[in-house]
Amino acid sequence: MAEGADAAIAIAGLTKRYGAFEALRGVDLAVPRGTLFGLLGSNGAGKTTLIKAIVGALRPSGGMVRTLGLDPLRDRAALRQQLGYMPQSPALYDDLSARDNVAFFGSAHAVPELGRRVDEVLAATELVERAGDSVGQFSGGMKRRVSLAAALVHRPPLLILDEPTAAVDPALRARLWRQFRDLAAAGTTLFISTHLMDEALLCDQIAIQRQGRIIAVDTPRNLLMRGRTRLTLDYGDRHEQREIGGRPDDLAAALWPYGLREDIRGVTIDADSLETVVLALVGEADGEDKEARG
Repeated sequence: MAEGADAAIAIAGLTKRYGAFEALRGVDLAVPRGTLFGLLGSNGAGKTTLIKAIVGALRPSGGMVRTLGLDPLRDRAALRQQLGYMPQSPALYDDLSARDNVAFFGSAHAVPELGRRVDEVLAATELVERAGDSVGQFSGGMKRRVSLAAALVHRPPLLILDEPTAAVDPALRARLWRQFRDLAAAGTTLFISTHLMDEALLCDQIAIQRQGRIIAVDTPRNLLMRGRTRLTLDYGDRHEQREIGGRPDDLAAALWPYGLREDIRGVTIDADSLETVVLALVGEADGEDKEARG
């Protein structure tokens, strides 16, 4: 966990209630600066509610949020200058063109050489050919690309992206994630909500959210090591199968008794996917909740 000056986002004990429903249940989270951080969870897990608290779009019921060291509510105006936010539902002007929408958001941030910068982000999001068309004519995926361009136009040090590649074709999705990686390498912090496991694997760290709680925070590699690995060995006329842990030393320990003999013709490893690990963690959390209730 990142603390102090290293944290782009710092959250402690965050709650949000809507009547009897608790959308956020004591969230603790710290996002290091300059990282590509993924928020992974199913629909209804509370990801959008958490993001709205981070950007100052809602008032929490309790707890603390600091975004780039600022209070998202008290310091809203100062934070907006440093924040790029792409909401789940694009907030665009349908009667304006893609170019005019991006230019509008750029002018609100007083972006220098605005025309050139608008051209750059339209190219990055592959909107050049449709730049002059009104956004009202666009598909959902196209609108998300315009929304992403608007979030990028002022070169913010922190990007908050809520399901940025929903309804985007796989080839463009791959290119956008390469751009996200380049931004992080240049020092931008990206906080990206997703429910796609293959996208989560591309992040530096992942927080798994379930029913308003963060149940795990780790690197994709470390999370995968929490899974199980099925090991199959064929040697001589024998066929053996074993289930072991997901760490490299688990595999080594499993092979030591065999001495890596020459008659071991093959070693097959079938490791749990990230989805399997996440579902197991969710299952563990469900069990803990049932025990707590009674």
